[in-house]
Amino acid sequence: MSYLVLARKYRPRNFTEMVGQEHVVRALSNALTSQRLHHAYLFTGTRGVGKTTVSRILAKSLNCQGLDGLGGITATPCGVCQACTDIDSGRFVDYTELDAASNRGVDEVQSLLEQAVYKPVQGRFKVFMIDEVHMLTNTAFNAMLKTLEEPPEYLKFVLATTDPQKVPVTVLSRCLQFNLRPMAPETIREHLHKVLQAENVQADLQSLRLLARAARGSMRDALSLSDQAIAFGGGQLEEATVRQMLGSVDRSYVFRLLQALAQGDGKTVVETAEVLRLNGLSAASTLEEMSTVLQRMAVLQAVPTLASPSDDADPEAADIVQLAALMPADETQLLYSMCLHGRAELGLAPDEYAALTMVLLRLLAFKPPADQQGAMAEKKSLNKPLPLVEPAPLAIKIEAKTAQTEVATPVPMSVAPTGPAVPTVASSQVFAPVQAPAVVEQVPPGQQLAVVNLAVVAPGQPHTFEQNKALAHVEPAQAATNVVAIPVRVQADSRAEVLASQSAAAQWVPSEDGEFWHRVVQQLIATDAVTALVRELALQSQLVARDTDQWLLRVERESLNQPGSRDRLTTALQAAGHTARLAIEVGRVTDSPARRNAALAAEKQLAAEKIIFDDPFVQTMMRDFGAKIVPGSIKPG
Repeated sequence: MSYLVLARKYRPRNFTEMVGQEHVVRALSNALTSQRLHHAYLFTGTRGVGKTTVSRILAKSLNCQGLDGLGGITATPCGVCQACTDIDSGRFVDYTELDAASNRGVDEVQSLLEQAVYKPVQGRFKVFMIDEVHMLTNTAFNAMLKTLEEPPEYLKFVLATTDPQKVPVTVLSRCLQFNLRPMAPETIREHLHKVLQAENVQADLQSLRLLARAARGSMRDALSLSDQAIAFGGGQLEEATVRQMLGSVDRSYVFRLLQALAQGDGKTVVETAEVLRLNGLSAASTLEEMSTVLQRMAVLQAVPTLASPSDDADPEAADIVQLAALMPADETQLLYSMCLHGRAELGLAPDEYAALTMVLLRLLAFKPPADQQGAMAEKKSLNKPLPLVEPAPLAIKIEAKTAQTEVATPVPMSVAPTGPAVPTVASSQVFAPVQAPAVVEQVPPGQQLAVVNLAVVAPGQPHTFEQNKALAHVEPAQAATNVVAIPVRVQADSRAEVLASQSAAAQWVPSEDGEFWHRVVQQLIATDAVTALVRELALQSQLVARDTDQWLLRVERESLNQPGSRDRLTTALQAAGHTARLAIEVGRVTDSPARRNAALAAEKQLAAEKIIFDDPFVQTMMRDFGAKIVPGSIKPG
């Protein structure tokens, strides 16, 4: 008898043998038990996760006859009746599998749909299973839409695909979709352990772990790799032989590289990369293994409570915990990103091992020197909030006089003795805690404050009711003593600021022909005779002299003195009745239409502001509440 590969020999025969797809098994089992069956199912997922297996189990559940031949629809097919055995062997006449990858045309689909008009011959339902349905052409999809939407009651469609994005939405909307997920490495490892025990094949835990990771979520790939590893290892699975077969890198090299990178040891990095070259280990596999370890390190650095160095099921956990403590979190993230992007660079380099070395040395190039790491750590520590320490207060002695103020040299304030007695302060001296010596500015005599009797209390001592009362009491003799108030912030008068800015902008000196030229330019602008640069030339120029046949204009900017603009302005003046040629010179302008317009606008602005500032309500708000008019907020009507 010929050998049957593990992937076919241990294909699940019922839902209880399915692994890693509990969500699909539960939904289908409940639907079969309650007989709430849909007419079309769509199973999606990557290769080797059980799409075809689920469709065959579903077909057996629909057509199972039971051990006594009287069974009905069930979620647990017997596996021994004629319908179950025929479906497992692939000769059940009412179960049709169509490979859409090789039968993707409309003719193949039409020939399949022609069988839909006939009732089942042996089974209870006729099941059409179309594998890789996304490979069908658009015409083939269109041909099956109507039958897929309203099939006969005895017909069930089962579609399977690895790329559901290519399936038309019209087909997706007619099917009940189930997504079969890639299986976790732990799930694959446990299933391989059971299969190899049934096959009496010895296998260590690390070899199964390598096969489970290499399968990348596919149980069929894991079983196929196990077949290959059994043949390669002579009937048994060992870590060394499986690693050699897969071409994967020993984790010891990965740990050595990461430790050298964490310590900034470039020599060890280069030597380890050379060892990988001599052993013929894959550079891409090295970066992949490093990415896996770095990902686990980053998780441990973010959540230290997940560390379990005593886990016997994972002997690498202790090494990963040590590396996570050795390398900073930011370097872990940087190296992880470099390893991911470095795999794409291997094919661009002439030598993949040279590319691997460059990827590993790239972190050392960005890694700060050891002497700078301490400074960086100290700099980071400065960002942390420091504990609040109550500083020793200072005191400024202010001697109040009638017209002048003297500031004494700051001296440390002595701490008052602990006790009920509160020291008193003379009425002519006031001690106020401040942070630094202040400079007293001379202010008008009207800005003076009465001295309040302040008692000096030691820091941290509670104030009694009598002390608070004494602090708030103002003696009549002290009220007569004045102390100069030091303003915290001096605000300029908004009206004065506006007047100064507007007067500076509206300065102009009337000239002999200024009024005439202003009137002419305003007329040209009103009739749209001048626009753009010609309008700017007319506004910014000053009429210096005028004769019967020539006018002389003066501008400040050479950019306005363009022949084209001068000619167009001459044409506009002639059209307005001024037959004269224009001559333009560059010099200082004191009277131009633009300056006259600005002066007129400033005059209107001042009038509008005078109305606001002279308003009694505005004056009351500014005097009593310190209101301030925002400059530029007043616009003339």
